[in-house]
Amino acid sequence: MSDPLVALQHVSKWYASDPGRQVLSEIDLTVAPGERFAVIGPSGCGKSTLLNLLGTLDQPSEGEVRFDGASLAAATPDELANLRARDIGFIFQLHHLLPQCTALENVLVPTLAKASDPLAAESRARDLLGRVGLADKASSKPGELSGGERQRVAVVRALINQPRLVLADEPTGALDEENADLLTELLIELNEAEGTALVMVTHNPAQARRLGSVRRLRAGRFEADS
Repeated sequence: MSDPLVALQHVSKWYASDPGRQVLSEIDLTVAPGERFAVIGPSGCGKSTLLNLLGTLDQPSEGEVRFDGASLAAATPDELANLRARDIGFIFQLHHLLPQCTALENVLVPTLAKASDPLAAESRARDLLGRVGLADKASSKPGELSGGERQRVAVVRALINQPRLVLADEPTGALDEENADLLTELLIELNEAEGTALVMVTHNPAQARRLGSVRRLRAGRFEADS
């Protein structure tokens, strides 16, 4: 079995505004390269906080986060930002596309944080847009796209820098059932084709089961794996 890409070790999280409430309590979790699973649980159980810790957007109150075996405890904000730009892609329930930019331009935004070859980046962007059925929408702005198309652009944007880890926070929450099914299948296909690890938070058990492995979070703790 391969070494973990990212690991949470005895991680707890609480916030200064409510120190008496632990959002996460003594969490242990590993994500292997290329692995995929869903995280489900009731509202307020800590799912989004878990993703923020995996994605280095937040730091644990106790415990340790390790990436590629190295502790991130002493990493500077710039080092964490570079790690996110290089190795982590984020997909949210709301696509957060720039309305004034085309689909292609939105996809290329993350490449601005790296010393990317512009021609190579555009070639990959167009290839990915084609793979998600949006080759003919590259010049369209978000207002000219359907909700499902906008989310597919957001997926491509998350993959443009060839991240090793994709974190999806309720990516199908704003979609109807048909488009939700299509987007989940797309994430699975890209997980397999790109070899990226995928962790998806969802309230929808049917979408979660499609990923093949489900972790249940309740009151800040994992209940079981399936």
